[in-house]
Amino acid sequence: MRHRLGRLFLLLSALFAFIGFTPVYAGAPKAVIEEPVKGERCVEDEDYMRRNHMELLKHHRDETVHAGVRTKKYSLKECINCHAGKQTGSVTAAKENFCVSCHSYAAVKIDCFDCHSSKPQASAMKHPLTAEGAHLNHQMATQRGGNVSVQDLAGVAK
Repeated sequence: MRHRLGRLFLLLSALFAFIGFTPVYAGAPKAVIEEPVKGERCVEDEDYMRRNHMELLKHHRDETVHAGVRTKKYSLKECINCHAGKQTGSVTAAKENFCVSCHSYAAVKIDCFDCHSSKPQASAMKHPLTAEGAHLNHQMATQRGGNVSVQDLAGVAK
């Protein structure tokens, strides 16, 4: 009897697959990804960016903060400049916006915008360079074989 039920199940599964029947869970909402506002194409292939964007952003952050290397490729600011929504001007203001849409779908918390602006061309930082940051910069520059001048350090203390 069990053998017949197993065969029947397989037969019905194959039939449903053939006629395009989809299970109830397949109707889950999909992420709505807005088209970029600027640019011809992303800095990398779309599939690659979907899987690796966070690693690229973290690496770029580390290069900028720890090594002082500032480039546009893989910078959060450049991502926002291209992907801010046409209606909201933001990547996080509405559920359809670029970052929120995918991160909500994947149930991943976004904390980038606790400090960074979610709108293009934001120039004000919420965390100005402090004397402590300058000393860290000096320490890292020394480890790299470079140096930070006394004038650079004095400019921070103002």
